[in-house]
Amino acid sequence: MTVRHAAQDLIKHAAALLTAAGLAPDRAATVAGILVEGDLLGHDTHGLALLGPYLGELEQGRMTASGEPQIVSQRNAVQAWDGRRLPGPWLTVKAIDACIAMARTCGTGSVTIRRSHHIAALAAYLRRATDCGMLIQLVCSDPNAASVAPFGGLDPVFTPNPMAYGIPNGDRPVLVDVSCSITTNGMSARLVKEGRRFPGAWLMDSEGNPTDDPRHGTPGGGGTIQLLGGLENGHKGFGLTLWVEALTGALAAHGRADPKEGWGATVFVQVLDPAAFGGIEGAARQIAHVIAACHASRPRLSGTAVRLPGERGLARRAAQLAHGVELHASILPLLAPWQEKFGVAAPAALP
Repeated sequence: MTVRHAAQDLIKHAAALLTAAGLAPDRAATVAGILVEGDLLGHDTHGLALLGPYLGELEQGRMTASGEPQIVSQRNAVQAWDGRRLPGPWLTVKAIDACIAMARTCGTGSVTIRRSHHIAALAAYLRRATDCGMLIQLVCSDPNAASVAPFGGLDPVFTPNPMAYGIPNGDRPVLVDVSCSITTNGMSARLVKEGRRFPGAWLMDSEGNPTDDPRHGTPGGGGTIQLLGGLENGHKGFGLTLWVEALTGALAAHGRADPKEGWGATVFVQVLDPAAFGGIEGAARQIAHVIAACHASRPRLSGTAVRLPGERGLARRAAQLAHGVELHASILPLLAPWQEKFGVAAPAALP
C-alpha cells in the first residue's frame, strides 16, 4: 500500500527534529519547509532524504546552529555574504528575500554566499520570487567535493553545479532546475544503496569508458559523472559548469582554490523585477505568448503534449498537497534513529 503523509505534518516533524538538534524554531521551520517542498515537487533525493544528514552535521558541529551571516561587501543592488556554515536553506531564503527587496528599489538584486552549508533542491526556492512577479536565477557549487571531470578529461574537478530559473506566470510559473551534469551525487548514492544501476551510461569509469554503474559517481568510486551533453556534446555542460563556477566561487571570492571545510555550498542568487525593464504587462504578454506557442506545438509522439519545465512538478505538488506526500521508501527508516534519540514521534500516516 502507498503510505502518504500530510505535508504540514512532515514540516512540523522535520522542524521538531531540527529544533531538538539545536536550531531556533523559526530557522528549523524554514529548513523543514524547503526540504518538504523538494519532495512535493518530486526532487526526492534533495528533500527529506537530506534531513538525517543535516541532523548529523548539526550534531557534529559541522553545520552552525546559530548566528547571522557576515556581510562581506554591499552596494545598492549587490551583497556578498560569508554564510559561516549556517543552514543552507535558511541562508538561501534570507538571500532571496534580500534580493527581492533590492529589486523593488533598483530593479535587480544579487547576493553571493560563501561558506554556506548545503542548500537542498534549488527548485524549492523559485516560487518565493515568481509569486512576487519577479524572475530569479539561483546557482550553486560545492567547492569541497569533485565528481565531474572537465570535458575531455578524466579527473574530477567539479560538482554537478545545479542551475535553477524561475519565470513568473501567475500560479503556473516556469520552474527550471537542472544540473550541469547528467545526474547527481545524491542519485548515485541512492542507487548504490539500492543495488541498482542508472538507465543509461551516464558516468565514466577511471579510464573514461561510459558506464551505468553508480559506484563511479560516489567518493572513492574511481570514476566521474558525465557532463550534460554526454561524451559527444559535453562541451555544452562544461561551458555551463564554468559559468556556475564564475557566479559562485569567483564572485564570492571563495571556492575550489581554498581549503576544504566539509559538505557545503557557494551560492549565487539574482532577482529581476520586470517593472524596472519593459514593464510588468509587457513581460507577462511575452511570457504568455511563448508558453502558449510551446503548448500549441505539434507533439513529436502521439498521445503526448509539450510540457514546460516545472509543469509536472507543480502538478505533483498540487496532488500531494491534496492527497498526501508519498515519500521515497528509504526516508522514514533513516529518520527512525533520530526520532528515538530526540523523543520525537514519527509522523502519522494519512488514513
